[in-house]
Amino acid sequence: MLLSIHNLSLPIEDPVLKFLLVLIIILAAPLLLNKIKVPHLLGLIIAGAIIGPNGFNVLSRDSSIVVTGTTGLLYIMFLAGLEIDMGDFKRNKWKSLTFGLYTFIVPFVLGLAGAYYILDFSILTSILFASLFSSHTLIAYPLVSKLGVAKNLAVNITVGGTMITDILALLVLAVIVGMSQGDVGTVFWVKLSVSFLVFGLIVLIIFPMIGRWFFKNIDDKISQYIFVLVMIYLAALLAELAGVEAIIGAFFAGLALNRLIPHTSSLMNRVEFVGNAIFIPFFLISVGMLIDFKVFFKSWETIEVAAVMLVASIVGKYISAVLTQKTFKLKKEEGKLIFGLSSASAAATLAAVLVGYNIILSESETGEPVRLLNEHVLNGSILLILVSCTVSSFVSMASAQKIAEADHEDTVSGNNHERENILLALNYEETVDKMVNLGILIKAHDNKDHLFALNIINEDKNESSVKNAEKILLHATEIAAASDLQINSLKRYDNDVINGVNNVIKEQKITDLLIGIGPGKGFSPSFVYNLYNGYLISKNVNVLVYHAAQPLSTVKKYAVIIPRFAENEAGFFHSLLRVWNIARNSGATISFYAFEKTLDILKKIIVKVNIEAEFSAIKSWEEGEQISARLKDNEALILFMAKRGMRSYVTEMRLIPDLLNEKLSDKNYLLIFPYSEFPANNAERRSVGNHDDFTEIGNVIKSIFK
Repeated sequence: MLLSIHNLSLPIEDPVLKFLLVLIIILAAPLLLNKIKVPHLLGLIIAGAIIGPNGFNVLSRDSSIVVTGTTGLLYIMFLAGLEIDMGDFKRNKWKSLTFGLYTFIVPFVLGLAGAYYILDFSILTSILFASLFSSHTLIAYPLVSKLGVAKNLAVNITVGGTMITDILALLVLAVIVGMSQGDVGTVFWVKLSVSFLVFGLIVLIIFPMIGRWFFKNIDDKISQYIFVLVMIYLAALLAELAGVEAIIGAFFAGLALNRLIPHTSSLMNRVEFVGNAIFIPFFLISVGMLIDFKVFFKSWETIEVAAVMLVASIVGKYISAVLTQKTFKLKKEEGKLIFGLSSASAAATLAAVLVGYNIILSESETGEPVRLLNEHVLNGSILLILVSCTVSSFVSMASAQKIAEADHEDTVSGNNHERENILLALNYEETVDKMVNLGILIKAHDNKDHLFALNIINEDKNESSVKNAEKILLHATEIAAASDLQINSLKRYDNDVINGVNNVIKEQKITDLLIGIGPGKGFSPSFVYNLYNGYLISKNVNVLVYHAAQPLSTVKKYAVIIPRFAENEAGFFHSLLRVWNIARNSGATISFYAFEKTLDILKKIIVKVNIEAEFSAIKSWEEGEQISARLKDNEALILFMAKRGMRSYVTEMRLIPDLLNEKLSDKNYLLIFPYSEFPANNAERRSVGNHDDFTEIGNVIKSIFK
């Protein structure tokens, strides 16, 4: 009836109805399939096959589907590069290289043997055929990321290995295409090598420079997101110009912007949300539209080719995963997760098949074109995509869930955790964005509702003050919501601001108080007086004083100055956890400047913390002050301070406000005053917190002081 009213026929061409149907599929797939434990990624592929031109022909695989689906494919690779922990990546680069070689060579050998000895292909066709199984697509990565195990070692190794094996497979494609056209020689190799090198340098060096400038100067959230899309497509285009596939460019773009988009930021939330809601589902549906089950009932040769492809790909990836697990002594479930993530063949495989299918070598006696890869390989690749994506989805989900459950069991098994309630004292509207972003950055990963925003209203102030307070708190709530976090807004009436803040600290059991310095204000005499004679009176709360001259995401390096005997203060390791979180969530490098004994402790702890760190010894507090005054562009300062009477206190600390006003008014800096006494209810302080964060640090600390 609807079709007749709109004078439509199948396939549907009306853009409104077409887009509505796709959105209904994207909405219904997870709701229906989650109940029967089927990954919705697989459901979208099957839905694409049903409604596609080879199914009921409800929708055609036209340019609109292809363009949106291509964006989804690039998005998957971009997110893989964006979410990778660069500290882990550098630490495990040799593991990723080893896995990349395993997962390239083993399926390649199986595919080459099957093509040459079983299918009787030519050596040139056999090599290209074998390369189809060496690459893989991280189609299950969004599923694994959603389960919270994206930072697992197995995932890190697989993501790094994906880059290696896809590059190798696509280089094989470029060489075979060149050989089939007879133009492989010295010029070809030089051109390919130089173009790929230039591409890599542009994306990995120039892109971060452009991104840092953009984020420092453009605050508009929509413009920032559009900029990210521009970088993805520009990198993809540069990759194609360099002679490799666009997916490599998208992955490199993720690596380039990795440090500029903090994992806890609102921009990261937007990037993931739009990709997982629209672009990636479109890609999966577009892949499903390629599937044509009818071809397997028409030709035994197609079934034979498909069988060889399935064995070479699935078995090859399984052997590679087992070899990786045994080589690096990983857990059984981690080996399965590697297999699950790497078993899906879609992007590079499909690209290579289509390229080979379109290359005509000659004509047969009947006038039919003789292709580098025939139609049986094309049809077999479609079945490979369906089966491999099915295996990848089920295995990845099952193994990732077991790993996540094991992590949860460890968390509740009796290990001590730190309670964490962070209070943001918001006084200036222009500092709200910066304060909330820092609060999100320093919090533990599982802390979603222990962030508080406070504005004190003088009881004598007029109605405009009340409206201003409400505006500030509303803005803070909106910023936190953009990062999928809840912030608890507190509006309090009190004649004394410091008294009001201290009362909230007691009422809400605050562990960390964050105070912001207004832009261009610096340390005024009144602020210094209130700090030392008011905010620092509490003995069981960390006090952090923050000055922001540029966005957090654009800071490349933090210089952390730590005074002598700081490790003996009650709140030192709790404060140190804030530094870990800044480094891990922003990807910035941390340069520690401390006395030898403190550095020895830090070096032992750092083994268990995935951040990039450098260590330099100082012999006096004056050296630390000199380092602070020599910060370069895009560098920031974190200074561990102490209150009078604490063991790490030195009288020169009183001069720090003047030094910062004079030398660092154009830089970001954070002063951390660790608490000096453990609270009376210390058991409660361990009731809530992040297992990964504090267990890693706490257990090592215990072993140090045994």
